[in-house]
Amino acid sequence: MTADTVQSIIDQLHEEAEMDLPDEETPDVGIVMGSDSDLPTMAGGQGKRPGAYAALADELGFEEQTDYTEAPESRFTFETFVVSAHRTPDLMYAYAETAEARGVDVIIAGAGGKSADLPNMTASIAYPLPVIGVPVQEKSVDSVIGMPQGAPITAVDAGKSFNAALTAAQILSRQHPEIRERLVEYHEGLQEDVGEVSRDLHELGTPGFKDEYWDEE
Repeated sequence: MTADTVQSIIDQLHEEAEMDLPDEETPDVGIVMGSDSDLPTMAGGQGKRPGAYAALADELGFEEQTDYTEAPESRFTFETFVVSAHRTPDLMYAYAETAEARGVDVIIAGAGGKSADLPNMTASIAYPLPVIGVPVQEKSVDSVIGMPQGAPITAVDAGKSFNAALTAAQILSRQHPEIRERLVEYHEGLQEDVGEVSRDLHELGTPGFKDEYWDEE
């Protein structure tokens, strides 16, 4: 028995798969998670490190697409759903099954707990679409990466959905030079930050650097 709200999303996904919209109007990246409790890890916030949302929206200029038929102004977009492998398996299957037809080029799938099955099940169903798994917790790592030979999934370390988003962008960059340029610019910014800190540490000395950069206890 499938709840009405879940069935409505399933029906919507299948309807969208039949629309055959141009690639520039559909989400490039799909982000799915097993529960909204995974959102702080997948998006960032609530004391968590920056997540996939921050990488895509803040660093790389993607926009979140909340209406499949009304694409944002940005050429590159992503969408977000809660898709539980255990509580809503029909929805998980429908999302993975229709993703490619809906124009999604890569999926980021995050799940927590010891039975974090969403990433690897999504990868199996969506194949050959690439799926990047995010173990939301340390105890989720073995479940996410434990795929048999012939059933591939790419995965990042526990909690690092930011890196998953960068990997998704790297995949897309092979077809879109603009994304490659944004990735290079982001990396150069990281290098610049390290260079500035290194010079300040050397020139100020350790005590001076601590006074300048460290919060007083």
